[in-house]
Amino acid sequence: MAGVDVGGAGGSKRATNSDINMIPFIDLLMCTIAFLLITAVWVTNSRIPADAQVPGPERGDRIPQPERMLHLDVVEDGFKLTWKREGAVLSETFVPRAPIEVAHAGEKIVRYPELARALEKEWKQYREHFDAADRKQDQLVLHTDDRVPFRELVAVLDAANTTHRPLRTGDGRQRDVAAFNTTFAVR
Repeated sequence: MAGVDVGGAGGSKRATNSDINMIPFIDLLMCTIAFLLITAVWVTNSRIPADAQVPGPERGDRIPQPERMLHLDVVEDGFKLTWKREGAVLSETFVPRAPIEVAHAGEKIVRYPELARALEKEWKQYREHFDAADRKQDQLVLHTDDRVPFRELVAVLDAANTTHRPLRTGDGRQRDVAAFNTTFAVR
């Protein structure tokens, strides 16, 4: 056990040396240190920066404008093509549903050539990414009902993938890629 020697006189009858228990003192010291460390962290986190940092782009930087997106709604009697930018409607086009069934390997495949032509026409008019050096694709958001048959859904996706644009690869060659990055809407 830890103790403190208080010294003593050689000839006295009483013993002047006594042991002081240091364990409670060490416990108190450790609690105090822990308290000080915790409060020091709270004090640093609760500071408010008072400098003049204004959020936003640096001077001379161009503020990027939100991109246009093409929304393709599959409705009962056709397709509704709507170009939007941040919820603002820029253009609306209705394409009547005119399916063509093609026999392929003993099965009948549905195609929508009118939808494919309308998508290409809309893309050429409102496209965002058309330069061969631009690696991004225009967004197409597909809105469908849960009751649309799978073969018709595949036909709509095929119509969306018929529109192509050039893309320059890393080795300097150019190839055609789909103009749209198609995603499904979430309800």
